[in-house]
Amino acid sequence: MNAKKILWTFVTVLVVALIAFGYWRFYFVFAEGTKAGQLNTFQKKGIMFKTYEGKIIQSGFKANVQSNEFEFSVENERIAEQLLQNSGREVELHYKRHFGSLPWRGMQSYIVDSIYAIHGVPVAPAESTIKPK
Repeated sequence: MNAKKILWTFVTVLVVALIAFGYWRFYFVFAEGTKAGQLNTFQKKGIMFKTYEGKIIQSGFKANVQSNEFEFSVENERIAEQLLQNSGREVELHYKRHFGSLPWRGMQSYIVDSIYAIHGVPVAPAESTIKPK
């Protein structure tokens, strides 16, 4: 084998390894689940990339050792608008956790991708199924 072929093979393996590491670190979903609590803050912030960042306070036993705050980011504009309008309410959120964060995705490794429930939101009355005579 000549040196050029060895170098080309080394560079190819290095590039593939870097791509695999980048996928594992930033796109692989490590865990997913739900969190519930009171939506404490939700804001759009950032210097170069404006992202939606939020925090919920989880109910239950509160000790000085462990924080009961869950900090998260939101990518979806529609979900972000719903959360912006419901600050202070009890929410149930579904999240996906990645090993690392990306600046355009948000500052947190927890990404909320859906809302299960927002408690305390008045429900619009359903249309009556009774037809007038």
